[in-house]
Amino acid sequence: MRRILLVLIIMTFNCLHNNLLSQNNNKLQLLLIDEKLIDNSNAVLKLDSMTVEIKSQRSMSIKYKRIITVLNESGNKYVHAFVGYDKSISVKYAQAIVYDSAGRQIKKFKQKDFKDRSAYDGFSLFSDNRVLYLEYSPITYPYTVEFSYETQTPNTAAIPSWYFLGSYEVSVEKSHFKVLYDQNEFHLRTKEKNFDGFNITQNNSEGIIYYYAQNLPAIKREDLSPSFIEFTPTVGVASDKFHLEGVDGTATDWNSFGKWMYNQILAGRRDLPIETVNEIKGLTSGIEDPLEKAKKVYEYVQKNTRYISVQVGIGGYQPIPAAEVDKVKYGDCKGLSNYTQALLETVGVKSYYTHVEAGNEIISFEEDFASLSQGNHVILCIPHNDELYWIDCTTQIHPFGFIGDFTDDRRVLIMKPEGGEIVKTVSYTNEDNYQKNTGNYKIDNQGNLTGNIKIVTNGIQYDNRFAIENKSEEDNIKRYKEYFSNINNLSIDDFSFNNDKNKVEFTENVNLSAGNYASVAGNRFIFVVNVFNKNSFVPERCRNRNLPLKIKRGYLDEDEVLISLPQDFSIEALPDNETINNKFGEYSVSFTKNDDGTVIYKRRMFIKEGLYPKEDYKLYREFRNSIKHLDNSKMVIIKS
Repeated sequence: MRRILLVLIIMTFNCLHNNLLSQNNNKLQLLLIDEKLIDNSNAVLKLDSMTVEIKSQRSMSIKYKRIITVLNESGNKYVHAFVGYDKSISVKYAQAIVYDSAGRQIKKFKQKDFKDRSAYDGFSLFSDNRVLYLEYSPITYPYTVEFSYETQTPNTAAIPSWYFLGSYEVSVEKSHFKVLYDQNEFHLRTKEKNFDGFNITQNNSEGIIYYYAQNLPAIKREDLSPSFIEFTPTVGVASDKFHLEGVDGTATDWNSFGKWMYNQILAGRRDLPIETVNEIKGLTSGIEDPLEKAKKVYEYVQKNTRYISVQVGIGGYQPIPAAEVDKVKYGDCKGLSNYTQALLETVGVKSYYTHVEAGNEIISFEEDFASLSQGNHVILCIPHNDELYWIDCTTQIHPFGFIGDFTDDRRVLIMKPEGGEIVKTVSYTNEDNYQKNTGNYKIDNQGNLTGNIKIVTNGIQYDNRFAIENKSEEDNIKRYKEYFSNINNLSIDDFSFNNDKNKVEFTENVNLSAGNYASVAGNRFIFVVNVFNKNSFVPERCRNRNLPLKIKRGYLDEDEVLISLPQDFSIEALPDNETINNKFGEYSVSFTKNDDGTVIYKRRMFIKEGLYPKEDYKLYREFRNSIKHLDNSKMVIIKS
């Protein structure tokens, strides 16, 4: 289909070539696309250009232009014709022009034609952030959008980073990134990542940082590949002298940056009302262990506050005062972390305000590149006996000292009075992410099943499950039916939970039943032995793979189930015991017949996290295929 599309585009070009050339040669250039940029593409960025000009410590302008040809419906989401602004960022102009497949102008949008709405994140109570965006519904494909804007801001602390490839399935014809500055006034630092193998040129001169890339083919999305940002080229720029919302600053490394944050942004914001001070001291009275004190304070914050983002003024960086949070009983990640830090300080427990890049993708701070453009969340670090303990003050349900996959296993910046320091958060790896299943089920003489299962989880498996205790009965029944979707005619008869926050362990007890679970063949019953934890995941087939294989989370599952058979039935065929052991993990399954006619089914599945060469993908797929096959093993019983 892509070849057909390419032929149609070329035929259109040939038919219109002479006429277009005589009318406007720029139209032809707008349409011409190298065949290599069509492959694996839903859109082609013909031009992606940004010029950042640092006019003074308190003045920065950004000029941006983006010309993108959308090849099909899947490419619409890559138009990205929007610009954000707030009280500190003004939009000087924004415009867009839409062209059809022949390069004819369809429509022109001026700034007043753009939609204007709040950049509401779903949590913000107040927000200065707004966005102008183009609303356009295409009629035919391909079409081209030329979008440009200019913004102005006094804040120079966060110079935009540049991503030469923004997404899968989008190729780039030309990419320009330029920073203009007075080299007698400013010293700028750069951080290049993943340039090898990409056609990128750097051409700096006096007062100019300039990067240029061309003809970057689209990258096809592949199952179980590393995060896109891990292998695609980016460049960051930071100034040693900057301004942020009325506050000037200088920083050359994380130590000086952290010191500036501590003294200029965080200082003087931890005062508390005397009533709250006395309440917290009374709450922790008689407790000597600093961690136990911290736990009491954390539970107090969870019970008495809630998370609501407040993005006004310097809200993106500076916490609202602790006394204000104490009064209104809500705050964003910065406000709640600062408030908790103030409470801990009241009872003599040291903690550090910490910037982190939060999210399901593990993104670390660059140790050798201090820049305010890194980090999107704040948590607290509590040092104790040469160990670091972590708490996220925005959650009302996580146990003390457990941060889950939102902020684990990444380098972060902690703010100390003496300066900033890059450290790593706790990691939940491999066997830490544990699930133990113990249970039993019975097949009656009609082939029906009744059983119960106890599911105990730790680590990230705990993180994935413990919140269900706050769900409704209806939601949980629906969830269990999806979780045990391998069981036809399933009925969830009863369930209960126990959330042990001290052990960070979640226990589920589920009673279930299913009619006609076993297939009937004459006087034989045939059924899949693995009722409770059947794994059917197999990565998609990928011929000519280009990207490495990355298993982002390791885990361990262990199962032990007692199986009772109907009276007057005996075992005719029992699956073989099997063991697989390789670089990706281990899998074993065993079946033991007891003297009383019952069967003990044991299963162990261990998957290792890791980065593997692309050549290993086929082997991993075969490993998961084998697991799927063995998890589908059947027992045959026959009536005597």
